[in-house]
Amino acid sequence: MRCPYCGENRDKVVDSRTSKEGAATRRRRECLDCGERFTTYEYVEQLEVAIIKKDMRREPFDRQKLVSGIQSACKKRPVSMESIAEIVDRVQHRIEQDPRGEIESIKVGELVMDELSKIDQIAYIRFASVYRNFRTTEEFISQVSELVQ
Repeated sequence: MRCPYCGENRDKVVDSRTSKEGAATRRRRECLDCGERFTTYEYVEQLEVAIIKKDMRREPFDRQKLVSGIQSACKKRPVSMESIAEIVDRVQHRIEQDPRGEIESIKVGELVMDELSKIDQIAYIRFASVYRNFRTTEEFISQVSELVQ
């Protein structure tokens, strides 16, 4: 595993336990070069789920793409990486439950917004403004008004 601090590949596992309700193995690692500690998660590889885009194209579900989108919405907000990982876990779990093996991107966006609205309203508005493609300030104000009510 590459160290996120120094980039070297030499590390040792300091602690290992199941997490995410048994869906993952959490490992605390220590870099043997710089001594920094970091956490990794191992997941069982699931059957590939397709995301149906607005133009009806299908593309494979990409967990990292989901993480990046949520991180962008949470930038400079008091939302921990652990909270983001938990959101992604819950959304991914819901996506994988679809018996068709595919889900509309609109539904994925709604799932993310539902999760973000529970933990940080600013991150929710940021995500919604990109996801819903607000074109006017009125659309933005309308969305904020819904939160305040």
